[in-house]
Amino acid sequence: MLTDDAIDDVVRRALAEDAPWGDVTSESLIPESATAVAAVVAREPGVLAGTRILVAVVRAVDPLVEVDVRRHDGAPFGIGDTLFVLRGSARSILRAERVGLNLLQRLSGIATLTARYVGLTDGTKAQIVDTRKTTPGLRALERDAVLAGGGRNHRFSLSDAVLVKDNHLAVLLAQGLSVTEALLSMKAKLSHTTHVEVEVDRIDQIEAVLAAGVDTIMLDNFSAEDLVVGVELVAGRALVEASGGVDLDTVAAIAHSGVDLISVGALTHSVRALDLGLDVTLDTAAPVGFTTGFAVR
Repeated sequence: MLTDDAIDDVVRRALAEDAPWGDVTSESLIPESATAVAAVVAREPGVLAGTRILVAVVRAVDPLVEVDVRRHDGAPFGIGDTLFVLRGSARSILRAERVGLNLLQRLSGIATLTARYVGLTDGTKAQIVDTRKTTPGLRALERDAVLAGGGRNHRFSLSDAVLVKDNHLAVLLAQGLSVTEALLSMKAKLSHTTHVEVEVDRIDQIEAVLAAGVDTIMLDNFSAEDLVVGVELVAGRALVEASGGVDLDTVAAIAHSGVDLISVGALTHSVRALDLGLDVTLDTAAPVGFTTGFAVR
């Protein structure tokens, strides 16, 4: 869950980074009494995420600036749609513009890409989930954007759940340990509420893992054909997650293999920010969307 504290922490650090000693341009050029109307406008279609973050940025800069929210998280939008309207101090709007847009563009990019993956799995039981391949410091925000796009969240951190990866298994095997016995020993140390997932990269590893009574098996980099075999072997004894080799061209076939979950690192680690702009006028009587001769950067 995205908390107010998490948002405030990101916003505080981002604003301090962007203007550690104030906005020298606006403060030396724009009269302190100047007011403005600004519209956040979509330059391309997408799915919105980051509404709370944009509002938090504006509030942190100047709580007197009015924010009119025209779209909410999870809402689709088209080219030219107005997503937000800001009214108030021109200096404050310009001060909040870049940080607000940077976060809004990235989060909306995540929501938009997630929605594309989710749409390609229609008609199957597979759920699209994220990974820990997030931007350091932005995980809570980015995972919330995945939810806005219709996806689901995997474990938030290393502290939340057990996920035994291939490197963990390699260490066990190098020590001459039985995978099943090691997993059973580990489970004996855990709370009964702790979810246990194990990654395998070959079909012949599945039975040893199932013998330990794990909750989820991750089939990593399996072909579409091997995924079907893996799902049949597990046969309701655990959830089945597919990982690796997932992209927009392969996700439909993976979903139709019968897996329960498909984890997609690309949702956050290589997503493209959406093109959203801020149109500003210093004349509060002018219609929203009218821009004067200067550009905001």
